[in-house]
Amino acid sequence: MNTRQKALRTGAVFIALLVIAGVLLLYKGNDAVALGMEKKEGILTAEQVKMSFDSVSGRLVNEAVKEGDTVKAGDVVMELDSTDTDLSIAKTKAQIAQLDAQIRSTGGSQSVNFMKADNDEQQSFRQIDQQRAAVASAQATLKNSRIDYNRKSELLAAGAIAKSQLDDAEMALNVAEANVAQQQELLSKLLSGAQDTGDTDSLNLPTIAQQRQSASNMSNDIDALQQQKQALEVQLKQLEVQKERLTLRAPEDGRIIKVLAKEGEMVAAGTPVLLLESERSYYDIYISEKQAQGLSEGDTITGRTVAGDKAVPGTIKLLTKAPGFADLKQSREKGQADLTAFQVRIYVDPQDGVVPGMTIGVNEREFTKR
Repeated sequence: MNTRQKALRTGAVFIALLVIAGVLLLYKGNDAVALGMEKKEGILTAEQVKMSFDSVSGRLVNEAVKEGDTVKAGDVVMELDSTDTDLSIAKTKAQIAQLDAQIRSTGGSQSVNFMKADNDEQQSFRQIDQQRAAVASAQATLKNSRIDYNRKSELLAAGAIAKSQLDDAEMALNVAEANVAQQQELLSKLLSGAQDTGDTDSLNLPTIAQQRQSASNMSNDIDALQQQKQALEVQLKQLEVQKERLTLRAPEDGRIIKVLAKEGEMVAAGTPVLLLESERSYYDIYISEKQAQGLSEGDTITGRTVAGDKAVPGTIKLLTKAPGFADLKQSREKGQADLTAFQVRIYVDPQDGVVPGMTIGVNEREFTKR
């Protein structure tokens, strides 16, 4: 038999032994899940958190941690360049300050215009009262001139006076009539079309009303400016939130196990940059359907470390039907009892001497005592 034939025979025997061993293991139920169901053991695993920048991107300028560092919740771990955001914040604050100045200026002008309308009204009322007195005086003069003219007309008819005296009286009458007309015209101008009721306090002068309306309309300008300011304030808050997000902080206590980005690199939003191993640890065990009946999420389970036999209290956070591959025990064991396997995830509190990677076992009594 040559060397090649010997090698082929040896290979065939080796493959046959592997197949037989696999069949025996499958038949006996010695796969990982079956062994887990038999021994009720699991590997203590720390939850890992992928850290990334939320909704912001930019150049990484500060890598504050390295692999193996322990961090506390809130610690700064990375920072992106904030130059552009800082400039936008400064610009927005300047715009808000400018609007504040415009609002104050417009409000001041409005107050001045209202005061001016009040002062103009009072001054107009005084002028109207004075002009009413002038009209009354002119009317009194006209009345006297008319009486004098009538009297002298009678005297001239009686031959008691000369014609020149009547001419003088007529001239005085004409002057008085012209003066009354002039004074009444001046009063009408002061009234600006308002009806003169004789009561100054009840007058509503159109020019004054127009002044007040113009001053009142400035409130619309102030409202518009305030709305612009509110929009800028919202924009400022968004920029401040954006700046805050440029600083990445540890979400919880833990240990950095992987740094995925380096200083100077461009980082996209949502791209993992750090891997954090949290202090939340758990292990999974697989139990039978019968054992699962007495358990519920929130129950306390006490396991023990395989190395050192140290008690490890924990809380069931997940109790669910195991994946389909865990339900093969029936076929392997020719139809015997366990039809379905259940996965139990147990979270443990941090304690000295218990670290991720250790094997935790749960005694059968933990299920039978319930």
